[in-house]
Amino acid sequence: MRISTKGRYSLEALLYMALLPQGEYTSTRSIAEKTGISDGYLEQLFIPLRKAGIVQGIRGPQGGYLPGRPLEEITVGDVLRAVEGPLELVACVNDNSTCPYKETCISILTWSELYHEITECVDAISLGNLVEAYYAMDKMEYAI
Repeated sequence: MRISTKGRYSLEALLYMALLPQGEYTSTRSIAEKTGISDGYLEQLFIPLRKAGIVQGIRGPQGGYLPGRPLEEITVGDVLRAVEGPLELVACVNDNSTCPYKETCISILTWSELYHEITECVDAISLGNLVEAYYAMDKMEYAI
């Protein structure tokens, strides 16, 4: 499984937004200036994020975007599924799979276990966790 720029940039933009004071709207232009992600690309990414309720937007000169739910309720998995789609490594892991060998396939156990591990991991990390990690990183002393 490979996370595309859609997943990485969405998470980076959301983390930027999460670090702003609570309730403060920000524009995609502002996010673009601070992160180096194209404004147009951010607009495209925010379409599925809005549909998933991960961000909310308001139009107008004082408008912009902010997280659509409390930071502790938005997981990395939510973000990735919104912009990347299902996190399944192979289609046969899906309950709706019509693979004729699904019942007798030996390797499906491997793919299923891997899918569950990945899902458990990304669903355990919230934006709130990432914000805490960001501030903790700032306080760390580095030694070489």
